[in-house]
Amino acid sequence: MKSFNPPQLVIAVFMVSIITGTVLLLLPFSTTDGISFIDALFTATSAMTVTGLVVVDTGTAFTLFGQIVILVLIQLGGIGIMTFAVLIYIAIGKRIGVKERLLIKQSLNQSAIGGVVRLAKRLLIFSLIVEGVAAVFLAFVWVPEFGLGPGLYASIFHSISAFNNAGFSIWSDSLSAYVVHPIINLVISVLFIMGGIGFTVVFDLWKTKQINHLSLHTKIMILGTFAINGISLFMIFILEYNNPDTLANLSQFGKLQAAYFQAVTPRTAGFNTLDIGQMEESSLFYMIVLMFIGGGSTSTAGGIKLTTALALLLATFAFFRNKEHVVIFERNITLHIIQKALALAVGSTAVVAFTIFVLELTEDASFLEIVFESVSAFGTVGLSMGLTGNLTVIGKGMLVLTMLIGKLGPLTFAFAFARPTPDHVKYPKEDILTG
Repeated sequence: MKSFNPPQLVIAVFMVSIITGTVLLLLPFSTTDGISFIDALFTATSAMTVTGLVVVDTGTAFTLFGQIVILVLIQLGGIGIMTFAVLIYIAIGKRIGVKERLLIKQSLNQSAIGGVVRLAKRLLIFSLIVEGVAAVFLAFVWVPEFGLGPGLYASIFHSISAFNNAGFSIWSDSLSAYVVHPIINLVISVLFIMGGIGFTVVFDLWKTKQINHLSLHTKIMILGTFAINGISLFMIFILEYNNPDTLANLSQFGKLQAAYFQAVTPRTAGFNTLDIGQMEESSLFYMIVLMFIGGGSTSTAGGIKLTTALALLLATFAFFRNKEHVVIFERNITLHIIQKALALAVGSTAVVAFTIFVLELTEDASFLEIVFESVSAFGTVGLSMGLTGNLTVIGKGMLVLTMLIGKLGPLTFAFAFARPTPDHVKYPKEDILTG
């Protein structure tokens, strides 16, 4: 283990956690009627990568113990194993050395090791407080409806699942029963937006008094989040307005609630209040784009990340305008960041394309269903058109790998297994023809 580099260690820790979760879910008292190895592995991976795709119904297939195992995996995968490791290290009085800090830096996607321990501690405290407060609000709805014990459990389960962008629900229809319930819609969406915007953004907003003093990353994330959520609300509302299986039969306020929730959830939350399989193909295609983009860096969300997409978009606009530099908010985005964004986008596209290719060979489903499920798995979203429950063993194994790569990122795997080569030799430049 000492010879492992940080990316390799992160992958190893995730693999060990998934295997441990699989073993626990295979125990007789974890399920109501037993479960196969591949289904246990798929469920453990989906929980650890905070995806939310399910091959068996969480509420009926698993006992309370099995559901708690899933909940622990969600919390570990969402907030990060290394965040909990920091707390344990501090509790036992063990010194956190440079190697541990490098590992925390890798798992939290930070650019430097300075302040990573403090960030990890704040992250854990902040997460537990937000989940606790949200659970109280949800309990006001579900305790009167289900009783004290079941109502509190439902509130805690969905609070943790939502904040970590996992999308797991103890009900087979997710949150469809609450499509026009303002409290449920608001609390759940605020949870996964807060979890998906990125913890560095939240802490930057907390400590910075003036908007112009915010970091460039925070400004881009806030602007991008408001813009993409607003556009998505408009798109889903218009595209589904006359669909009798989704919005058509709801009141105007109900239409707005449902459109809003379904517009913000594809960026890796995974909950749904509408039947995904009954939505218009144009809406599904738009959701595929949202799932691929995902949330923010240093968040519980997946996808290529909003800042990655915006960096590529800004670079494209700069090229069209014949600008040498990529500039936003009077700041120049470095070439290294643009190259990293391009590498991440290309690597992610390759992973999704390979997943689609394999599922086309193994699954009896339409192309749109396969693309939707593949992007949902890579973006760790968890939305499904219904294909996941009918996957073959090979299909399930393929999505297990896709979810893991999607959660940790293609670049983590590339850096884990690539052999660094010194770049001392310089060669003459020469252009090639493109376009």
